[in-house]
Amino acid sequence: MSQADGGSQQPAERRGPNRLLITAIVEGVIVAALVATLIIVSIRRSGDTANASPASGQASTAMCAAIPVANQVLPSVVTISASGSGAAGTGSGQVFREGGYILTNDHVISSAVGGGSVTVQYSDGHSSAATIVGRDPSTDLAVLKAADEAKGYPVIGLGSSANLQVGQPVVALGAPLGLASTVTSGIVSALDRYVPVPGDTVTHHLIGAIQTDAAINPGNSGGALVDCSGKLVGVNAAIATVPNASGVSGGGSVGLGFAIPIDLANPIADQLIKTGKPGHPTTGLQVQEIPPALAQASGSPSGLFVLAATGPGAEAGLKAGDVITKVDGQQAVSSEQIVVATLTRKVGDKIELTYVRAGTSANATLTLAAP
Repeated sequence: MSQADGGSQQPAERRGPNRLLITAIVEGVIVAALVATLIIVSIRRSGDTANASPASGQASTAMCAAIPVANQVLPSVVTISASGSGAAGTGSGQVFREGGYILTNDHVISSAVGGGSVTVQYSDGHSSAATIVGRDPSTDLAVLKAADEAKGYPVIGLGSSANLQVGQPVVALGAPLGLASTVTSGIVSALDRYVPVPGDTVTHHLIGAIQTDAAINPGNSGGALVDCSGKLVGVNAAIATVPNASGVSGGGSVGLGFAIPIDLANPIADQLIKTGKPGHPTTGLQVQEIPPALAQASGSPSGLFVLAATGPGAEAGLKAGDVITKVDGQQAVSSEQIVVATLTRKVGDKIELTYVRAGTSANATLTLAAP
């Protein structure tokens, strides 16, 4: 669902008659062609006034008091510029840990991987070079480290996405279209969305995403979604847009934005800081979806065809040629079900699978292992 800076946008999900496109949004430029592209998250809602104290993060608040929230949070928010491989782009992030660690989206900095450069600019205009500490393309998260260690700039306060309620007011902060220190407000429109975002080389999986109508546009990607007390509850990552007649995204916010919940992002960021890698467990399975039409024509069950089973998959008794028909009791229809199972669990957790071999159905318990 997301794309690297400067990449072309592609449809990720089509819903209803308007065929919404879900796209990660980062403001980018393909240097050779000087073509501006959008690849970051959007979330929008008008209005700054509030009927409650900024210390209140409760769902009963009509709207956050955006002025005190902005004054509190903006010093922790940075504008990120990344370049390399003939592409460049801008996004957002926030000072997340002492020592200059900055949390953002992977698609914001992916163009700098392999010899590119990254710069962060603070709300007061000061800039610093930064290095990529670690990245997790699967969940679209990355951690940078500012060369100046973000000295003099506050670490953003952490909230909890587990306590969010639909209708609760939130504020989004970032640099849409490169306009640093932009603040917009809105509400939590929905919770626990699963949003796959196709990128150039990988699909980003937004697990349990927060849907919001706070205005976010290209350049907001990786920026903060905070509650009324200024605590980080999500990392803005993608928007839905309405495609034009040729199927190309319109690129602007239509009030459907998605943020990665902080309760998911926080442990992944910690792991990236410690090891440089996300450390997601593995199933040891390589699977391929069997389209229903093909299953019907061949007389085989529909589901996920096992191409290879090693490690945990082999230990669970699965073999190449098996067809997985259920994952944790749910009909197996997409290989993404296996991916999501590894992104939301830890080593030692179990997945219940139902599979068919030579016309006979059987059950298996697969224990996730370290990669």
